[in-house]
Amino acid sequence: MGYIETQRIILRSFDEKDIPSLYLLLKDENVNTFLPWFPVKSMEEAEKFYERRFSPLKEENMYYYAICLKEDNIPVGYVKAETDESHDFGYALCSRLWHRGIVTEAAGALAEKLKQDGIPYITATHDRNNPRSGGVMRQIGMKYCYSYREQWQPKNLSVVFRLYMLNLDGNNSREYNKYRIMYENHFVEKGL
Repeated sequence: MGYIETQRIILRSFDEKDIPSLYLLLKDENVNTFLPWFPVKSMEEAEKFYERRFSPLKEENMYYYAICLKEDNIPVGYVKAETDESHDFGYALCSRLWHRGIVTEAAGALAEKLKQDGIPYITATHDRNNPRSGGVMRQIGMKYCYSYREQWQPKNLSVVFRLYMLNLDGNNSREYNKYRIMYENHFVEKGL
């Protein structure tokens, strides 16, 4: 998987010793407001979450990186890209470090790694009630494509998501239409 260093951060694989830090991130209700799962309530839940979503032993977690500040190399967030056809890109950061450009720095570094590895594109979605997430997407060069309404599970909320895409291989005519096909209620918002 590797190790990526930027001006302020280190991106590296998670390992079992990071579970307490992951627990702090995953239990934070502010962080989890716009994530697709409920906050964890125990260290045991965090361990299970680690095994399922962050363990570097699972091939599908190949592009799941801990975001660590250089001064202590302790995870304060994550940035990831799925290995399926969506190449879904996502991130989270502990709330005490919000609005400092850390996620943008991490996301840009991972996008560059994906490009070097020959991944042709990435997609990402954000709840339109979380426009700062869309700001990160735009800052790394992603372009807004369309919006769609989904009954979001397991939270069972009706959410309008905005889909962004970045063609890493220069094929700017490519469009990712999975959610247009999947959800009848899709549309393009003006001014984005």
